[in-house]
Amino acid sequence: MRNCIFALIAGLLFGLGLTISTMVDPARVLAFLDVFGDWDPTLAFVMGGGLAVYLPLFYLFIKPNKTTLFGEPCSLPQTKTIDAKLIVGAALFGIGWGLSGICPGPALANITGGLPAILLFVATMLLGMIMAPRVSTLK
Repeated sequence: MRNCIFALIAGLLFGLGLTISTMVDPARVLAFLDVFGDWDPTLAFVMGGGLAVYLPLFYLFIKPNKTTLFGEPCSLPQTKTIDAKLIVGAALFGIGWGLSGICPGPALANITGGLPAILLFVATMLLGMIMAPRVSTLK
């Protein structure tokens, strides 16, 4: 139960951070991706701030111990192989992000607004999550 409570708190903090930084606004994200137009570097600062907090904690606590701060086992990736599944998945994520200006975290933070575009995004995201294991086994 403790893990569920801390996961909920972490999710709420993440959503609050996205909202305060206005990263839930697809127009803001699309302006960041428009490097040859009216570029908005705000997202780079948000990502940099997140990395500045996360990286020291990861290298001090999680990586050496392979556990969470509460001692639960942490499943870290063992492979460093760049394969077709990784490239295709990253490309699909990037294309979707570029077309919509939204990714999974902000989409979930925006779902309470009931906007049809966000609801459609979340529905297709869930469909992709359901289909991914089935597609990844195809040769």
